[in-house]
Amino acid sequence: MRTGDRHHDLDLALAAALSGAELGLRYFHRVQELAREHKLDGSVVTAADLAVEEQVRAVLRAARPDDAFLGEETGELGAGRRRWILDGIDGIDGTLVFVEGDDRWQTLIALEEDGAVTVGVAIVPAQGQVWYAARGRGAFVADVVEGCVTGARRLRVGGPPESLRAARTAVLPPVAMVPGRYRAEVDRLVGAADVADWRVHGALLVAAGELDLAVQVGGKVWDYAPLALIVAEAGGVFGGDDGRPHPVTGTGVFACDARTAERARAALAPRPEA
Repeated sequence: MRTGDRHHDLDLALAAALSGAELGLRYFHRVQELAREHKLDGSVVTAADLAVEEQVRAVLRAARPDDAFLGEETGELGAGRRRWILDGIDGIDGTLVFVEGDDRWQTLIALEEDGAVTVGVAIVPAQGQVWYAARGRGAFVADVVEGCVTGARRLRVGGPPESLRAARTAVLPPVAMVPGRYRAEVDRLVGAADVADWRVHGALLVAAGELDLAVQVGGKVWDYAPLALIVAEAGGVFGGDDGRPHPVTGTGVFACDARTAERARAALAPRPEA
């Protein structure tokens, strides 16, 4: 097996995601028993976050011992041109989705090579689905049945909306949970777009053509890396609120096309003073 083969790297990432999902579901089924702590940024963390991330990293490291790793909970390990970026339990709103028993939590895995993301996986264990992509090979969603990936369907973004007002838009975290530092920009976006509910991360729904735009605030590189590739391989675009591509922290914009992304960034930006 060649270390740099994206096909094999994707297979490995999917195997790691399935292993982490199995463990994550065991925690999820007794989530009310888990002790909750708050990190310095105010987000909630449980033993499940660290355990799932460690499990995913163990699977990847066993097959790729020379690769570097960056995890939200486990931090950095090693250095080099290949780096796996992990988020064991991404609750989209600081793990609150997970601890409140909501099935939209996900586990995220990305492989970054020479600074570019080449493999991305987002598994939603409680919904039995996995979304994935490898650079140049397209993006897909498949079912997870008894620990196996089956029934893969290719993803493709929808056609561009006529205006931002017509754009089917997801805001993450939910508008009511947006941190105060991002409240003004989110309020500007909500006033300009058609904000919709989301059954999984809005970026995945953009990739599937079900939404036109998804904007997440307060995200880090591990939140965005795999989702950015999935959207790009489905024909969409990703960048920060300043248009900068990966890596992005803070506000991330996923869109079906560049024009919609540009309109979203304009709506997010402060109004010039008269």
